[in-house]
Amino acid sequence: MDFNLTEDQRDLVSLAERIFADQSTDERLKKLAQSGADLDAELWGRVAEAGLVGALIPEEHGGGDLGLVGLALLVEQQGRFTAQIPLLDTVVYGLLPLLRFGTPAAVESELPGLLDGSRIVAGALAEVGAALPAVPRTTARRDGGGFRLDGAKRAVPWLTVAHRILVTASLDGALAVFTVDADAAGVAIEAAPTTAPWASGNLTMADAPATLLGSAEAGAEIAAWIVDRARVALAAQQVGVCERGLARTVEHVNTREQFGKPLATKQGVMLRAAEAYMDTEAIRVTTLEAAWRMDRGEAATEQALVARWYASEAGKRVVHACQHLHGGTGSDIDHPIHRHFLWGRQIDVTLGSGIQHLAALGDLLAHVPAQGGNR
Repeated sequence: MDFNLTEDQRDLVSLAERIFADQSTDERLKKLAQSGADLDAELWGRVAEAGLVGALIPEEHGGGDLGLVGLALLVEQQGRFTAQIPLLDTVVYGLLPLLRFGTPAAVESELPGLLDGSRIVAGALAEVGAALPAVPRTTARRDGGGFRLDGAKRAVPWLTVAHRILVTASLDGALAVFTVDADAAGVAIEAAPTTAPWASGNLTMADAPATLLGSAEAGAEIAAWIVDRARVALAAQQVGVCERGLARTVEHVNTREQFGKPLATKQGVMLRAAEAYMDTEAIRVTTLEAAWRMDRGEAATEQALVARWYASEAGKRVVHACQHLHGGTGSDIDHPIHRHFLWGRQIDVTLGSGIQHLAALGDLLAHVPAQGGNR
C-alpha cells in the first residue's frame, strides 16, 4: 500500500489536530478530572460542528468518503491529546453499522444525530473471560415483531453518556447484534470507572426492548465486521497515545539534567526511547494496512488482529517506557505523562487482552474456528 496521505486526508489530520490542541489541553483535562466529568461536551460539540465525523462517510450521504483510513487518522489525533469524547465508539458502534446494515429509513432518521453530536453510541460487546466475537451469555428472545434482551455487560466505555447501545446477544443459540435505547424500560446503567476516564458503566438488561441489526442469520458476520473495525480503531488510537507520550518523553530527557548532562545523552535512555519509537511505528503501519484493506473491500481480519496485538503488547511497552524515563515525575498522577500511561493500559485490555488477540490470530491462521475445534 501507499502510506502517503492524500490531500483530503492531510486536511482532516490538520483540522483535527488544531481542534484537539486548542480544546484538549493539559490544563483543561486537569479541570475536567477535578470536576469529575468524563465527557468533554464542549469539545464533542466542536468536533461535530467541524464536520470531522461527516468527512468519513460516503459521498452519497454528503460525506468526504475518507473511510476507515480517515477514521484511523482521526482517532490517532484524539489519542495524541487524550481527548475525552466518545468519537471512536459513536463511529464504530453507531455510524458504520448504521450505514452498512441499517435500513434506508433508519439511516434517514438516525444519521443526522450521529453527525451533529446529539446522539452518542456505546458498544456493549465484550463479556468477562470471552474472546470476540463470541456467542455471549446475554440472551435475546422474540417478542411479537420485536426482541427482548436479558443479561449484563461490564465496564462498557461511554455507557453513562450514551443514548443508544450496540449489544451482542445469543438468539436461538447463535450470535446476533441488537441496538438498545439507553433510557428504555428494563435497562439499568451504573457508573463503573475504569483506568481511563471514558464514562464507563455496567449495563444490566431485564426484558429490555431491542432492535435487531441486519438479520439474525447474518449475526455472526455482522458482529465480526464490527469487531474488526473496532480493533483497527483502537490500534489507531493507541498510535496517538504512544506518539505524543513519546514526544513528551523526548522533551523531558533533553531538558532534564543529571550530573550536568541531559538524560538524553545516556545510552540506556537513548536505546529505550528508540525501542519505544519503533514499537509506535509498528502499531502505525499495521493499523494503516488493515484500514486500507478494509476500505478496498478486502477481508482483513488477520491484519486487524495483528494491529490490535501490536497495540496491546507494543503499546504497553511504550507507555511504560515513557513513564519510566520520566523518573519520579512519572509517578505523579497529575503529570500529563501519567494520562498517556492510563489510556495506553486501558486500550491494552479493551475488547480483550493481547494474548486473546494472539490466540484468535493463531486460530485464524490454523483455520480453526475460534469457538470450536481441537487446539
